Amino acid sequence: MRRACLGILALALASCATVPQPGETLDSLAQDYVVLQLAIGEKEDGYIDAYYGPDELRERSVAELSAKDLPQLEILAAALRKRIDRYADDGVQGTSMDERRARFLVAQLTAAHTRLRMMQGEQIPFVQEAEGLFGVTPETPALESFDPVLARIERLVPAAEGSSAPLWKRLDDYYARFYIPEDRLQAVFDASIAECKRRTLEHIAMPEGESFTLRFVTDKPWSGYNYYQGGYASKIEVNTDLPIRLDRAVDLGCHEGYPGHHAFNALLEKNLVNDRGWTEFSIYPLYSPQSLIAEGSANYGIPLAFPGEEQVRFETGVLAPLAGLPTEDLAEYAALRDALKDLGPARYTIAAEYLAGKMSGEEAIELLQRYQLVSPERAAQSLRFIDTYRSYIINYGLGRDMVRAWIERGDADATTRWKRMERLLSEPSLPSDLLAE
Repeated sequence: MRRACLGILALALASCATVPQPGETLDSLAQDYVVLQLAIGEKEDGYIDAYYGPDELRERSVAELSAKDLPQLEILAAALRKRIDRYADDGVQGTSMDERRARFLVAQLTAAHTRLRMMQGEQIPFVQEAEGLFGVTPETPALESFDPVLARIERLVPAAEGSSAPLWKRLDDYYARFYIPEDRLQAVFDASIAECKRRTLEHIAMPEGESFTLRFVTDKPWSGYNYYQGGYASKIEVNTDLPIRLDRAVDLGCHEGYPGHHAFNALLEKNLVNDRGWTEFSIYPLYSPQSLIAEGSANYGIPLAFPGEEQVRFETGVLAPLAGLPTEDLAEYAALRDALKDLGPARYTIAAEYLAGKMSGEEAIELLQRYQLVSPERAAQSLRFIDTYRSYIINYGLGRDMVRAWIERGDADATTRWKRMERLLSEPSLPSDLLAE
């Protein structure tokens, strides 16, 4: 009887929710979207990464949806997606800003629907989870396919005569010479972020009054995080649980700051929320296609801002002296970290097998050590991230590669690359857009 009643309720909710309402517009549907996302956020900590929209939408969410349970919210998400889809020109053909806006909302609601299924305990395989949440299909290559990469790195860091230390240990010892002393972190990061900002501002105009604060924190599953506050302001946090290598200052300065997350959020707020009145961009659900654009562009922003050997030159001339670190081996170190990027997709395979219950946590840590070439402590932190964020990990490497291919298509010069980057950060962009010319 209870199941039958729930089924009748579901049909009633779906029927009411899918019928266009009198006077309904894309703006009013966008407000419904925000209200729904806020309600989902009340059910899961961390689901909403940022919200700086109107207080009345938050109040409306509480008044209208706080009593809804997860199955009811799932029905509402599917129904709202259907109502918006009619603005999207069948979801694929539209190229106007309004049609792109509608397609963005449809994709975000597809992700919300997927996440609601997961929140109710549904087990979705890794690749299908990534498709539902982020709108892409990651590959999970066989781990042995990365053995040639390991062999290449082995040649870069050969074992000392008589040593039996594994490759990850040799790398860990090698990295130790580039750890930034804790008392130099502030100065090094301040200089790095300032340079990332300077290089970005040469190509992209940021909103007037934009700013950020920087804090060093501990006990986090991530190495850095940007908490966007609205009003063109960010709070950037850097995790110091493990020693921080010199190159991470530029990496995090670009990724979390300029032209990464801070620039992305500030440009969306200015161009879409403030200039166009598109309130849906005042909310950022973490588990959504928006994250592939965010993480991919943030990671691509590093070589965009520091092409070729410019990062090594900046580290050699500015950051290493500030940190009190040697400079003679930085070029060799840069070649090594470039080689390590080819191991990135191995993490997807390990995560997929681990999350499917096909290996234990201990086995996953061992494989992360072998195929990511990290210490047991860093492997454990990586597994903690996988436990927390699951298939989100694909956004960093796959997202970067997709953004790079789209921005650099046609052998674009530096000026064109920056213009395309600004466009990507300022429009309702989806992963599927990166596959279009």
